[in-house]
Amino acid sequence: MTDYREFLRAKVRIAPALGFEPPVPINPGLKPMTQAIVPWACRGGRRALFLRFGLHKTSTQLEVIRQCLAHAGGHGLIVVPLGVRHEFFLEVEARHPDIRLKFIRSAAELEPANVVGANQVVIHLTNYETVRDGKLDPLLFTAASLDEAACLRGFGGTKTFREFMATFAGDDRSTGVKHAGVRFRFVATAVPDPNDYIELLAYAAFLGIMDVGEAKTRFFKRDSEHADKLSLHPHKEEEFWLWVASWALFVQKPSDLGFSDEGYDLPPLDIRWHEIASDHTAAGAEKSGQLRLLADASQGIIEASREKKRSLDDRVARMMEVRAEAPDAHRLIWHDLESERAAIEAAIPTVCSVWGNQDLDERERRVVGFARGEFAELATKPVLNGSGCNFQHHCSWAIYLGIGFKFHDFIQSVYRIQRFGQTGAVRLDLIYTEAERGTRRDLERKWRQFEAQAERMSALIRRFGLAEQAVAGALGRTMGVDRREARGEDYLIVHNDTVEETRSMPSDSVDLIVTSIPFSTQYEYSPSFNDFGHTDDDAHFWAQMDFLTAELFRVLKPGRIAAIHVKDRTVPGGINGLGFQSINPFSDDCVAHFRKHGFAFMARVTIATDVVRENAGTYRLGWTEQCKDGTRHGRGLPEYVLEFRKPPSDRSDGYADTPVVKSKPFSFADASEHPDKTLPLGEAVRRVPFDRDLRPVPGEGFGRARWQIDAHGVWRSSGDRPLLPDELRALVKLDKRSIYRGWKAFNLANIYDHATHVEFCEVLDAEGKLPSEFMLAPPHIDHPAVRTDVARMRTLNMQQQRKGREMHLCPLQFDIVERAIEDFSMPGEVVLDPFGGIMTVPYCALRMGRRAIGVELNPDYFRDGVAYAEAAAAGGTGPSLFDLLEAPEAAEAAAEAAE
Repeated sequence: MTDYREFLRAKVRIAPALGFEPPVPINPGLKPMTQAIVPWACRGGRRALFLRFGLHKTSTQLEVIRQCLAHAGGHGLIVVPLGVRHEFFLEVEARHPDIRLKFIRSAAELEPANVVGANQVVIHLTNYETVRDGKLDPLLFTAASLDEAACLRGFGGTKTFREFMATFAGDDRSTGVKHAGVRFRFVATAVPDPNDYIELLAYAAFLGIMDVGEAKTRFFKRDSEHADKLSLHPHKEEEFWLWVASWALFVQKPSDLGFSDEGYDLPPLDIRWHEIASDHTAAGAEKSGQLRLLADASQGIIEASREKKRSLDDRVARMMEVRAEAPDAHRLIWHDLESERAAIEAAIPTVCSVWGNQDLDERERRVVGFARGEFAELATKPVLNGSGCNFQHHCSWAIYLGIGFKFHDFIQSVYRIQRFGQTGAVRLDLIYTEAERGTRRDLERKWRQFEAQAERMSALIRRFGLAEQAVAGALGRTMGVDRREARGEDYLIVHNDTVEETRSMPSDSVDLIVTSIPFSTQYEYSPSFNDFGHTDDDAHFWAQMDFLTAELFRVLKPGRIAAIHVKDRTVPGGINGLGFQSINPFSDDCVAHFRKHGFAFMARVTIATDVVRENAGTYRLGWTEQCKDGTRHGRGLPEYVLEFRKPPSDRSDGYADTPVVKSKPFSFADASEHPDKTLPLGEAVRRVPFDRDLRPVPGEGFGRARWQIDAHGVWRSSGDRPLLPDELRALVKLDKRSIYRGWKAFNLANIYDHATHVEFCEVLDAEGKLPSEFMLAPPHIDHPAVRTDVARMRTLNMQQQRKGREMHLCPLQFDIVERAIEDFSMPGEVVLDPFGGIMTVPYCALRMGRRAIGVELNPDYFRDGVAYAEAAAAGGTGPSLFDLLEAPEAAEAAAEAAE
């Protein structure tokens, strides 16, 4: 196993060290904490500095860039938000005699390049808008740092956020051309939201640590209904935060790094919530037409917007009441909407306002003027001035004219005045309506989560310090498995690495292999590096499969079948570099892989899927995008069962060493020839039942009718399956079941007409019965090798969802497993699933009179799988859809419980 274990050890990933040791002495005028951080950042070469407000983020960036230029020469750049550049000039004037700053807006203003070892360096500053608008090419610089990069959120959302930073990484999204990027890159921000994983992943991509898509796959659950909704795998939390700690430094206070906290006490917060009444007569109605009793802004963005509009006058009135306590005080008035700004200006004629399309120089003049205490009140939006601005010297009071869903913008705005250097208590007055109680609860919940996650990162810093190797050692501990097993008379369920387990199995000992292999990097089900999903890319995945597939070939009996469930994969435009999604032919790679290991490719069974659900998980087939440009619109991806055969020992006739034989009923000619009603099949003799008229008894044996249907390749499903609560609710209230069945019957009984299909769906849509969550009227076809009605949720994974565990995006259905077992094995034979999961294959095999072996790495899945195997071995089954349909009162009760 040495070769395999070496392969696993090579999986441990920490941020690469691409930097250098500081070539010149670190500025002795800097704080001791800063002097410790600078060498860590220089050694990494590409690092994130997440330093709490007032912990000298500005001076740290300046010194790191100075060291880069002293080491490699060239140009240095720090990108700053509007209203922040003066902070850098003040810092240089006070503490950095070896640095000269110059603010620029174009490449024409660049100073001559710095030379290696120069006593004094020139560092350029520019605003984000300059780079965003293409006026300055980041690739002109040797070293660059993004100060308060979170402010990019105000430039149009996540897409702009990623694309902006991709330019520094040398990835030109407009042309697809990739370059080496800026050699030394840094991110410095005080409050990266630990709850907003996309932000952290975007920083990692900017630094060249890991691609966003790869990081999503490695650490996060995939939401089958929302492609960009990320939830960290519980079993991946430790690894994720250790990985982050290998390239990002979260410091809440100097003591995190072993220094004194004297003088670094944050001022206390005086938070005052002001609730005003809502007009419940304008609460609106549900989609069903049912009137709402109470207004509730948490119903969605539209309802929240309406509540803001209805309550504006009352909120302004309450603001004026609060303001009247000290009319001349220095004060920030935060708002989100232009209508709110107009109302503030009307109520307070002396207020100074800034807004989005304002002249940039004028906006900066007003922000800097307020920071210097030149006027008393500033009205602005968190999205504009929530990042980078230091208002603590003259202001300790902020009024929020309203609250919203964007926690990151909110917390950034709070820390404009609650920061180290603030001499007084900080007061926050937050105005909201009765209908926004849910919004307030959500804001407070996220605040608690934010502090908890920030503390978690600080604890890692205190635990490992600035030692990169200590982090790597901790990561490497998530490797290896303590084998456990559960045995029954006809089954063996094992918790182990599947490669190690199959290597211990006897050769030619398995009659059939049925499994759904991991879809390369698509999922990870355990924190262990042994997990096949814990791979970097397809090549890396197939390299690990090389260890397993060779063993599968060895343990399978000659002439027998391995049925492999796969699906092609969508590749985001940001990963393939094309700017649009494409398809990774994973099933083709699977065929090539198994053939390489000696298997013969026998068949490809196609299983049609629901394109509406697929689009919800990939955003590839969107209606809106199809209307914009049909050339980008793909097609729904089916699933496949790939059937492979291990060549038999005797290749003269091609029959398996142990053939899978079936009872063949007599014809009338057979009956006269064999009066004892037996039919010899090779060495096996099967007694065949007959009725008194010597006709085959229906349902007995493997008759001509059964053969024709099987050979045709269309595997139909009864549709009986466990039922999800949401689906049950839909059946009871909207009767979608009847619509689906009626359409299916019509579709199969009549010649297909595309126009009729479209018209039918349009009528459903007009009647409000065309769901957006799944495809109610899919095309049903009767075509060889295409299955159009596999019960999509008829899986044990569905029961896992009820337990709060994640659902496989492409689960292995009972129908697929049962058909493979029936076709390719006989009662009493051994069926193996090397990726057992919760043991769907052993569960089906045991119920069908076979013996079963299942191997699973995830300990929770193993425990549940043992329970399912025990139940199947004892002849137990769970409730199904048909059970509920036969008891309407039970269905209604289940629907009420689900609600």
